[in-house]
Amino acid sequence: MKMKNIISVASMIGFLVFIPSCTDLDETLYSELSESNISYTDEEVESMSGPVYTNLRYTYWAWEGLYDQSEESGDLIMTPLRPGVGWGAQYILMHKHTYNSSIGHFYQTWYYPYVGIGYCNKLLDLDGIKADKEKVAEFRAMRALYYYILLDIFRNVPLITTSDIPAGFLPEQEDPAVVFDFIFSELNEAKSDLPKTSGYGRMNYFAACMTLAKVYLNHNAWFYGNTEEGFTSTEWYQKALDEVNEVLANPAYQLAQNYKDPFMADASGCEEVIFAIPLDGTYASANYLSNKCLHSASAETFLYNSAPWDGSCALPQFIDTYDPDDKRKTDTWLIGPQYKYEKNGVPITIYQYNDYMEAGQTDGLVATPITVDNEPLNYTVFVHSIDNPGAFKMEGARFWKQEIVSGQTGTYGTDVCFYRLADAMFIKAECLLRLGTDKQTAADLVSEVRARSFPDNQAKAVRTIADLEGGSVYDYGLRETQLDANDKPVQNFTYEGGYDIELGGLLDDLAWEFVGEHHRRQDLIRFRLKDGSRNVFNGKSRFCYDASSVNPADDVKKDVYPIYQNFLDANIKLVQNPGYDE
Repeated sequence: MKMKNIISVASMIGFLVFIPSCTDLDETLYSELSESNISYTDEEVESMSGPVYTNLRYTYWAWEGLYDQSEESGDLIMTPLRPGVGWGAQYILMHKHTYNSSIGHFYQTWYYPYVGIGYCNKLLDLDGIKADKEKVAEFRAMRALYYYILLDIFRNVPLITTSDIPAGFLPEQEDPAVVFDFIFSELNEAKSDLPKTSGYGRMNYFAACMTLAKVYLNHNAWFYGNTEEGFTSTEWYQKALDEVNEVLANPAYQLAQNYKDPFMADASGCEEVIFAIPLDGTYASANYLSNKCLHSASAETFLYNSAPWDGSCALPQFIDTYDPDDKRKTDTWLIGPQYKYEKNGVPITIYQYNDYMEAGQTDGLVATPITVDNEPLNYTVFVHSIDNPGAFKMEGARFWKQEIVSGQTGTYGTDVCFYRLADAMFIKAECLLRLGTDKQTAADLVSEVRARSFPDNQAKAVRTIADLEGGSVYDYGLRETQLDANDKPVQNFTYEGGYDIELGGLLDDLAWEFVGEHHRRQDLIRFRLKDGSRNVFNGKSRFCYDASSVNPADDVKKDVYPIYQNFLDANIKLVQNPGYDE
């Protein structure tokens, strides 16, 4: 059963405490908790644990939260301007890496983690909690998880570890190395008192191992950037390997038979899931992904009662990388004609609207303004551009990897699979390749994960060492098709390829397996070009992102996002991250 007690109505009441002080960091966010109003029965402590977890849900699925920040700036998913529909602005800036401190994305992943940290601190300061080693370990580990998210996204963040702070307290940013040391020391100390039973939506021993593995895996990229140390230092890869080996040794975790099993609305019975953010369509809905991605008419395919907003889609270059026999392509993306829910496959049609539509040309480039009546809903891989003119209504493959539930909910109550076994297997494979030891085991692990997605051609599931260490098959370069004053296509294409990416084959496999799972930004920063000059995140053009527009000397600055301006205005001790001094 899903751990719904952690996202109860009582927890929501706890959250409301913070609404008035959303940008005022010098207020005590947890002022409603005190020794006098907390009881210490197991049930009541459990209830007070709720906001520790609900704020992870808000971190992830508050509008423009962690999901968007992890995907929109990468090379897999985008949210283009759609003429007659909207979108654009902040999403365009995310895609083009022209961020600024007023983009709403950077509010969510600062504010909500600190609210969660505030609850952890207050609970850890209570004498009635200190005697419960397991609870202390749980709250310490969750606090470390929040700091992991903050360090990854913003790097220069305050480190607050107690609720016992003076009136008017203004936190100062801590050295990122100190925050890093705090995260791994807290997790290592907490692990021994965390349960080794399956936690699903609760922090347990193995979720702590996965968080440590992520922290260790990304250490070199966070602290060495594109320097030689980033390529040659192996200490942290060995530490990450040790952590995932503990996870892989637990027989309770097994790969799911089907790729989509971990992404069901309630995946609590899936043995692949290590740690999840539980949601519920009635009491804890937040996952708006189906509405963000699909055209409004696609609701007819799934029979859910809302009109999607026709937003996010895939970068065409990424769709072109899939092997045609890889079921993950159709398990993840809606492409081509769309049909109604009925089993007889009645096509979905769109009624009477004016739009630019492809006029039947095989190259998919020429668009003319026409009035459409009963036009079939047909998702094309092709997209014109991110903003000029943008993407027309049916352009772009649509993400549907997470279960879209019929009835009222769509994906609103669909859980988030935060860590899963395939992730642990890929971390082990990457560490072995970077350490240069037992590379065949690395190839075997990746092949094992791929096997379920090639049921009709198992030979294609096999990846060799050479495959993983070779270049990427991603056709990097600009692929923007604009329209001139006469609606004629003007192409802005460059060709870079992916041959020059370190472990480019492994980077491809990470994309096919983990697209839409808050992976891509972090992965692209960690993988570099073979000459050591740049990482893939900043150094490879794709669609409408032009890598030549970013000075290589400023790459590392773009690895972190700017701090939201309202937080800087509320606390004079905070300093904006380098490169965002506007």
